[in-house]
Amino acid sequence: MAFYSYIFSANYSRFFDNLKKVAKKENKSFIKLVFDTGYCVFRYGFCLSDYLNYRLYNKKKAERKQYVSTKTENKFYETVSPSAYKKRYTVKPNFLADFKKYTKRDFIVPKEGNFQDFLTFLDKHEVFMSKPYDGLGGADVKKEYAKDIENKEEYFNKAIENRIFLEELVVQHPEMNKLCDKSVNTMRIMTFNDHGKSRILWMGLRVGNGINAIDNFHAKGMAVNIDMETGKLIGNAIDKDLNEYTEHPVTHVKFDEFQIPCFEEAKKMVLEASLESDKILVVGWDVAISKDGPVIIEGNRRPGFDIVQVLSGGRMDIINDVLSCVNKK
Repeated sequence: MAFYSYIFSANYSRFFDNLKKVAKKENKSFIKLVFDTGYCVFRYGFCLSDYLNYRLYNKKKAERKQYVSTKTENKFYETVSPSAYKKRYTVKPNFLADFKKYTKRDFIVPKEGNFQDFLTFLDKHEVFMSKPYDGLGGADVKKEYAKDIENKEEYFNKAIENRIFLEELVVQHPEMNKLCDKSVNTMRIMTFNDHGKSRILWMGLRVGNGINAIDNFHAKGMAVNIDMETGKLIGNAIDKDLNEYTEHPVTHVKFDEFQIPCFEEAKKMVLEASLESDKILVVGWDVAISKDGPVIIEGNRRPGFDIVQVLSGGRMDIINDVLSCVNKK
């Protein structure tokens, strides 16, 4: 029911506007695309954005079956990352506390009785990030400056009211700054805890657009595949609108073959962190390379397949691989 509730509450006006653009660009009948969208929704469980993101209008039946639909993804995560254990990951302050060995940074949750601790945090960190406890897609994440807070008590109370916490700023590695220094550019690394042995399923790099302070795909950032053996970027970067970039539009650094620093340490870190829970088996780790080495920004208990499949095509092989291992006696 949750999937179809999502479908019926979708922004159809925006979807149809985008579908008309596709029809014109691909020289296809708009009406036929509408019916084809409906077929993909009810036959395979794709949502409207899936149809556009994966260019399903140009895919044959055999190809469509290789893509992880939203409905399939939801069912998959209820098996390998059940919602009963989600708060350790979805409530960000919980995550920072539980995984402090890997997050390696200071934070404070404003609450009644710790105003002095809040002031101490501001004295210690001239620049910091403010984030909602449980936001998604980089929504309402801000880079802030302590000197700009004129009324600290008012800021403190609003943070409590809006469920905002403050986090030490990650200072990015100079090599990663070459790609884009306006945001901390993070690797998304999907891991699987396979009966006490962890392994990496997929990885890609998210890069800011050079304007926003975050790198999220849904905040006009871009993403590019990573060679899981070498740590070098593969091919072009792609953004949410499926525009491709051979180089960063602001820094003009070429994506293909760019070497991510401290790559082996980052892999070792997530493989170790993956074993911290035998309930949440699949996690998408957001890993930054700081000036002192890799740090985990957050762990996603339901890492989406949108970036994965926009970059590397249909990945039902990941679903099938994981479920075959989970179901082994």
